[in-house]
Amino acid sequence: MRKRSTALTYVITQPARFLGRVLMGFRANQGMLLAGAVAYYTLLSIVPMAALLLIVLSQFLEPGILLEMASTYLELAAPTRSGELVDDLRVFLANWKVVGVAGLLVLLFFSSLAFTVVENALAQIFFHRARVIRRHFLVSALIPYVYILLLALGFLTVSLVAGWLHTLGNGTVSVLGYRLNIDETTATTLYVFGLLGEVLLLTSIYLVMPAGRLAWSHALIGGVVATLLWEITRHFLVWYLTTLSFVNVIYGSLATTIVILLSLETAAIILLLGAQVIAEFERVGSVSPQTADD
Repeated sequence: MRKRSTALTYVITQPARFLGRVLMGFRANQGMLLAGAVAYYTLLSIVPMAALLLIVLSQFLEPGILLEMASTYLELAAPTRSGELVDDLRVFLANWKVVGVAGLLVLLFFSSLAFTVVENALAQIFFHRARVIRRHFLVSALIPYVYILLLALGFLTVSLVAGWLHTLGNGTVSVLGYRLNIDETTATTLYVFGLLGEVLLLTSIYLVMPAGRLAWSHALIGGVVATLLWEITRHFLVWYLTTLSFVNVIYGSLATTIVILLSLETAAIILLLGAQVIAEFERVGSVSPQTADD
């Protein structure tokens, strides 16, 4: 508790110096290179993971609702270009049986790549832990698949809520004396669940991915701040790509891939910067303020 108090005092009294430590640490850990690796492997994983989840959940729910929800959540990860991804998923979902068991295993493998790379990137940032704490390789191997399972359960829960709202049909309903538009309520519900899902996902990444035990309050603060930063950045990207960008002219048919990769790398930078803040906070708390400045 005293170490946390010392670190908090240092951050409050010398915010500029702490920010400088974060940026210097991010640069020393080759944060931009790590973010590029995370973005690249997430690009490889996002479509297989979405396809795998849709295949499983389509056995229980109507594909139309699943694709509508997939469009909503892919918009959070890939602004302005989620439509192309959803079109590909729609075609794949209609013909998934031709993939076979081997194909499903390949999808599962590629779906796990992003989580594996995120774990390795965070190990680089939290190197002060990796020196003294070693995680068993089987635990690292299982973590990505646990995340995929949890994402499936979360997606199923939101699908059931969205399906229930759709069964009410169009028009309005009365709740506690207020008249609610069904379509607006569905969109708002999906967006709120998406934000909560972002916070929980990022918090769990900060809490679980680095070796050792991290204070849940630090992980939660990191998850909330990273989510807010991404939402602000995402809306800026939407504005930039729809008004000022010449990406379609420059890259032509590759524009969709470039835009998605740019969005994912921006998200990866925010994710790793949040981890760097937590790591520097831990290191400041483990030494005296005078030593922290050296």
